[in-house]
Parts: sequence; C-alpha cells; structure tokens
Amino acid sequence: MTGIRLTAPAPGWAIDADVVVVGSGVAGLTTALRCAAAGLDTVVVTKARLDDGSTRWAQGGIAAALGEGDTPEQHLDDTLVAGAGLCDEEAVRTLVTEGPDAVRRLITTGATFDTTDSGAIALTREGGHHRRRIAHAGGDATGAEISRALVEAVRSAALHTIENALVLDLLTDAGGRTAGVSLHVMGEGQHDGVGAVRAPSVVLATGGMGQVFSATTNPSVSTGDGVALALRAGAEVSDLEFVQFHPTVLFLGADSEGQQPLVSEAVRGEGAHLVDATGTRFMLGQHELAELAPRDIVAKAITRQMHEHGTEHMYLDARHFGAQMWEQRFPTILAACRAHGIDPVTEPIPVAPAAHYASGGIRTDLRGRTTVPGLYACGEVACTGVHGANRLASNSLLEGLVFAERIAADIAETRPPRTEPAEGVPDDTDAPVPLLAPETRASIQRIMTRGAGVLRSAGSLAAAAEELEALHRGAAADVDAADPKDAVPGVDAWEVTNLLLVSRVLVAAAREREETRGCHWREDRPDRDDAHWCAHLVVRIAADRTPVVHRTETAAFPPVRVAD
Repeated sequence: MTGIRLTAPAPGWAIDADVVVVGSGVAGLTTALRCAAAGLDTVVVTKARLDDGSTRWAQGGIAAALGEGDTPEQHLDDTLVAGAGLCDEEAVRTLVTEGPDAVRRLITTGATFDTTDSGAIALTREGGHHRRRIAHAGGDATGAEISRALVEAVRSAALHTIENALVLDLLTDAGGRTAGVSLHVMGEGQHDGVGAVRAPSVVLATGGMGQVFSATTNPSVSTGDGVALALRAGAEVSDLEFVQFHPTVLFLGADSEGQQPLVSEAVRGEGAHLVDATGTRFMLGQHELAELAPRDIVAKAITRQMHEHGTEHMYLDARHFGAQMWEQRFPTILAACRAHGIDPVTEPIPVAPAAHYASGGIRTDLRGRTTVPGLYACGEVACTGVHGANRLASNSLLEGLVFAERIAADIAETRPPRTEPAEGVPDDTDAPVPLLAPETRASIQRIMTRGAGVLRSAGSLAAAAEELEALHRGAAADVDAADPKDAVPGVDAWEVTNLLLVSRVLVAAAREREETRGCHWREDRPDRDDAHWCAHLVVRIAADRTPVVHRTETAAFPPVRVAD
C-alpha cells in the first residue's frame, strides 16, 4: 500500500457486502450478475445512472468466431497482428475460445442481435478482421442493446445498486487486504455524501480515461477514476502509453472539446471509403486491408494526409450506400451526422482521429486479479494482456464479458471472509492528495492533446511532463496557502485530480518507450524496434506520488503476483 488517498471527509455511513462492483458497463454488470447468481451479496456502484457507462456508446458490435468457416484460431491471429507483438497469447486464446459461448450466454440474458433472413446472427467486418465476425444490434446500437439487457437483468435480480456515486479510494484491513471502498454519493437518496461499502472483494469496471484529452469518444464520466484509485492503492498498471485514437470521429471543428460523435468502423466494414478533399482514396496501397487496416494504421494515415494537405480532417464517403441502407444499418450515426448539419446520404462525412480506448490499464492475471489482494479489474480499466499495443476492433465488449465471468468464478470459489477496514480509515498516517481546482481540467486536456496525442515526440512529451508536474506542485503549494479555496473536496476536484495522476503516469510511460508501436506513435522514433522495445512498461506510484516505470525483459506479459 502507498498510504496515498484523496482528500475527502471520513465516511459517514457504511453498508456491508461480499462483493462491490464499481461500474455498470458490460464488464461490471456481467460480473455482478454472475456473483449474485453464485449466492454472493453483491453491490453495484456506478458514477451516473446504470445505463450511462461507455458500453451504451459502442456502435460497431462484439467480435467472436460465430460465423461459418470462422475459428477462434483465426480470431487469435488477427488479434495478435493488431497488438503489434505485445499481446499475451494465453490471454488472447482465453478470449477467443471462451468468447463465442459468452456471447451466447449474453443472448440468454436478454440481448437481441441483428439476424439474417435465415435467423442466424448477422455478422459484419471491421478493421483488422479477415472475416465477418462482428455481431451487432439495432444496426449500429450494439452497446445500447447490451446495456439495456444487462440493466434489466440487474433490476430483475433486485441487486443492490448505488447510482450517482464517485468511488474515492480502496479500504484495506490490518493485513493490507481489500476491505471495500469509500465513495461519494451525489444527490439525495438512501445514501448521501461520503460513505463506504465494506466488502472483501472489489471489482473495478470503471471504463476508460478518454477525458484526459480534449476530444474523445468517451462519455464525460470517463476520467480514469479506476486507474487512479488502483495506483493510490499500490496496484501496478501496464501499457498505459497505448491509447487508441479512433480514426473516424465526426469532425466538429478544431476547437471542439469533450465527447465527440463516433462514426463506427462498421461503416468502413460495409464498404465506405476514406478520401481526401479531391475524392481520392488514400488507403489503397498502404495496407492489404485498405480502409479496414488496424486502427493505428488508419489513424496514422489520416493524420499524415491532414499534415500533407494542411487540413484539419479527411472524409469518409459512403454516399453509395443510399438512403435505405443508411436508415436501416446505421440509423444512430445518420441521426448524429444530420444533427450536426451533415447528410452522409448526399455528402462525405468530415472525420479526424480522437481519443477512443485505453489498451493498457490496471495489470491483472487471467482471473482478473490485480497485485493488490482482493482487488480485481475488468474491461477497459484493466490490462489483461489481450490488446497489446493496439486493440483489435470490437474485442472490447468481448473482453468485458469473458473476464467478468472469470472474475465472478474466482470470487465464488475463494469466498474470502469479510474483514473490518483498518482502524482509523482514512488513516491519519495516510498522505492525502492535494486537490486541483476544477477549472484545471481543461488545462490538463490541452496539455495531453498537444503533447501526448496521436503524434508524440521526445520534445512534446517532455513539455507535457513539465506542465503536468507544475500543476502537481501547484496543488501541493495551494494546500499551504492562507486561503486554499481550490482544495475543497468535491466531485469536480476529485475527478480532475484523478485526471492529473493518470496523465502523469501515461506521459511517463510514453517518454520511456522510444519507438513507434501500435497506437503509440513517436515522430522522433518512427520505427518499431523489436530489438529493444518488445517489452511492457509497468508503472506504480511511489509513496511520494512519483511514477516509477519498470521495463520487462521480454514481450511475455509479466505474471501478476498477488500477495496472500
């Protein structure tokens, strides 16, 4: 344990459970349902409403070898290629072999996927896949359908849920084992203000951290809270430098900030073309799959074209689909485009890359266990070794399903006893983290976009690190000021403080990796360097809140050693 915690009031209320699941996307709700089915007293904590997580925004679908002629082995091969040499093959094999049955169990839970005229699951292709293996729902509303089905199942099972709750820090017992979480409930209800859920098993399924950048496809709640909590608790994170920028995000202007509309890769899977202002396709000849190359390759190609042409976006041309196909296959995207004055039926869609998915996260083993006993992680917040340096399209929902089931099975098998949080938690010997002023959020996002975005270099990353450290030092200095008004605990201050910690760790890893690999693109180191960098970067936070970066000796995903 680091002894580091957020500055916050002591919990004023507490409830007890066997398991607390933090997050209500596919990973969190699947874990919760499986734990409850095993007879475990399970509490679900979510930052907004149950259906407000990242899962509902997933458009394209969920990848699994469900089609005729497809096999888990082929799915494995495509995943390993996309991961650019850093996938853990055992983790990927687990994903692709257990994935098809996990999808079938999701259907049993109530999710309805689009089907063909014969009644089979309709499958499409996305970038990096050599076969049609993407199951979708509602045309381009797969995440919304999965979220609907899981939320209904959770409510039908009468699980204890706490909505509008920001989790603050991990609670531990006298032996350093997980004993629950502290949290702040925003708004009136059975629980209000800072409290605690005391449980011997905590599952973090908090989603991504896209809000560290100015423009992202992530919802506003994706502020890296799970990664920040885990780091303060002493857990290790890995591969955090590999942030995937989705190639085709609706371009709303150079100054547009916050969550941006995604134009799913499935649009390209159905035959849309990437073109420049003259209508010339620029992906031909750059990769055997052209527009369906892995996302890092497409994002880099778009960025290069933007630089060469001196423009702020390229175009996605799907006018040849016709109105009927747009309305039936991609109704959500069609509505989003038209809401912003673009009609893809009659004109190309302006697109540019934006932060989309964290391939790295809290380091886990194949049972979802982190390096802190009793603490699990699942979904985008976790780093299982599946994604390597670049996530293969639509593997994210599948990863959430497969590893959620594995986590629930592990907790049900071990059934750790409930213990009391250590006396005095939060402890007076702990080191409260100075809080940042809420308005610092925009500054962090601009620093990260400018210095650690799609294009990175030693100079840009050094500048970002310096600016972030200045914010870090400034917050500490403000605590000692005569009028520390900006250090008042509150949701906005806690979120931005989490963003700063995650940003500092991401930049530390990106500075260390002196090569270009997957979705980590160094302009000053443009080549992939397997001789020196076919390895993982593992980061933890020292007691003085300094990121400590360790490079593994090989590309093998290092084992997660959980203390007994």
